[in-house]
Amino acid sequence: MTKNRLTKIYTRTGDEGLTSIGGNEQVYKSSPLIDAIGTVDEANSAIGMVPRTDIIDRIQQDLFDLGAELAGSKTIKIKPERTEWIETVIDDYNDYLEPLTSFILPTGPLHNARAVVRRAERSVWVAIAVLEINDEIKISREIPKYLNRLSDLLFVMARYYNKEKLWEIDET
Repeated sequence: MTKNRLTKIYTRTGDEGLTSIGGNEQVYKSSPLIDAIGTVDEANSAIGMVPRTDIIDRIQQDLFDLGAELAGSKTIKIKPERTEWIETVIDDYNDYLEPLTSFILPTGPLHNARAVVRRAERSVWVAIAVLEINDEIKISREIPKYLNRLSDLLFVMARYYNKEKLWEIDET
């Protein structure tokens, strides 16, 4: 694989509200596709705030693949095996957890990353709805499926690593 080198970081195309994706195609930054790509990048950055483990490292690699696919890569794709791996990891963590009896107050970087991943999933669904209706692009359904499972995994990991603070309903 040939590695591209970024020798010049600024291009000035952003000054006009444009950005380039796969093959230097110019797209408006207001496009739902660019929003989805950006939110996946934001999710990856939020996950980067979680202490590193082999699982976190693998997820970050997956999210780069997922972003590349959204940007139009014909060779880099998020495969169903990656989503299945996430399900296996969820099951492994769940084996050590008691059943939920209440909502959990979100604390820490895992819950923050979970919320951003949920937003990324919603952004991808918006891109699917808008772009497919206009016959502009077809987005693999594996992408939002992976993001959905990833947010589930981050929730389960947060339960595992954090002391849970349960939601207490004030009935006074």
